[in-house]
Amino acid sequence: MARSSLLLHHLSRRRLRNFFGGFLFIPTSLALITSLFILFYISSTSNLFIQHQETRIHLNSPVASSKLNPPTNSKYTNNFSSSSSSLPKQSDGEGPVQPSESQRSPKLQRSSNGDYGNEEVYHATQIFLEDYKEMIKSFKIYIYPHGKGDRFANALLPVNFEPGGNYASESYFKKVLTKSHFITKDPSAADLFYLPFSIATLRHDRRVGVGGIPDFIKDYIFRISRSYPFWNRTAGADHFYVACHSIAKVAMEKAEEVKFNAIQVVCSSNYFLAGYVPHKDASMPQIWPRQVEPPSLGLSKSSKQNFRKKLAFFAGAINSPVRQNLLQVWRNDSEIFANYGRLRTPYSDALLGSKFCLHVKGFEVNTARIGDSLFYGCVPVILANHYDLPFADILNWKSFSIVVDTIDIPLLKKILKGVSHERYLMLHRNVLKVRKHFRWNPFPVEYDAFYMVMYELWLRRSSVRIPLLN
Repeated sequence: MARSSLLLHHLSRRRLRNFFGGFLFIPTSLALITSLFILFYISSTSNLFIQHQETRIHLNSPVASSKLNPPTNSKYTNNFSSSSSSLPKQSDGEGPVQPSESQRSPKLQRSSNGDYGNEEVYHATQIFLEDYKEMIKSFKIYIYPHGKGDRFANALLPVNFEPGGNYASESYFKKVLTKSHFITKDPSAADLFYLPFSIATLRHDRRVGVGGIPDFIKDYIFRISRSYPFWNRTAGADHFYVACHSIAKVAMEKAEEVKFNAIQVVCSSNYFLAGYVPHKDASMPQIWPRQVEPPSLGLSKSSKQNFRKKLAFFAGAINSPVRQNLLQVWRNDSEIFANYGRLRTPYSDALLGSKFCLHVKGFEVNTARIGDSLFYGCVPVILANHYDLPFADILNWKSFSIVVDTIDIPLLKKILKGVSHERYLMLHRNVLKVRKHFRWNPFPVEYDAFYMVMYELWLRRSSVRIPLLN
């Protein structure tokens, strides 16, 4: 009897094991078949993954809530009153040459060292020309109105004098914009909304100062969001501000809606930092204003430009590890002139006497040296990692400049001497073509810095107009 019971127990265990083994085999088989099907599908549609995709610029969706907490005990109260604007006087300027049919695609040339490069100044000349005309005709900006009676009229209204100094780009833009035909008093017709506060002015205002700018910005955004419906409908995604001083990167610490949603047009365009978002934000050139015309510097294939005897030139304060490295390596070189302190010769003569002029990162990635180089016909060499170069959406920087990683400073002479005479002629010709884009004028001139910044903004406008609700 005991042996019979043991046999029955053994048989029942084998049946259960066979039953569960067969049951578990079914999902395993299904998983294997599914995996084989997925692999077959990927292999049959792999062309989807290797086709060239055109790069497009998209506005980021608002990522922060537009619900703003009211500031407590704010001393930055502003009264919103209307201000008038007039149509500008525009002088005629020389724009890009209309391309022939053969020039509408990038032209690839082979240099003497066997490398191929795109010599065209613009990424897509025909598209730029057509879009530029459309921008001139249809682009509209609404400026939040302020009057002379506002407590901070000095920071909200355009300056009534000719801008100057390192951060003149910010003041020039506001002054020219307020008198331009781009301004509309009808907010329903506006593509973008301009936040007119001046960071450069606020930092010198004793009522605010550097430490008080974040509170001022927070208060300003709160008040326009309560006084007008425009900010809240997009959480600021169709708003922009302009700043050239590096303080702007910390000015938005208490107004994250501005930092993450609005378009930041700034000179300190370092995409390594979290506060700057390429393609959403835009890089504006830092330009030292000059009231004279740039020197005429024609260059032909037969010309050796004997007056440019220096291979490369730099002058400036040694205020960064990059500049310290440059000075340490090339301070006593006979061909690369790395200077600090007072120059023995005029700055303009040193630029005119050099083939290449070095733009070296200081406290920030941006300086006015690119504009200086272009003005005097010197090919700029960019030594500033993570610098989102001005107008990079439009201009092909490789066609008129040399970009060198800062780690390659010891190889700088080898890199610059490796540029063939033929390639240098091409770079110099293109320098003369693009320098009009890096000039501010009291009244806008076609394709100057003002119009180029406007075009960058036009690229970032929303393609969907959100109607205002009554």
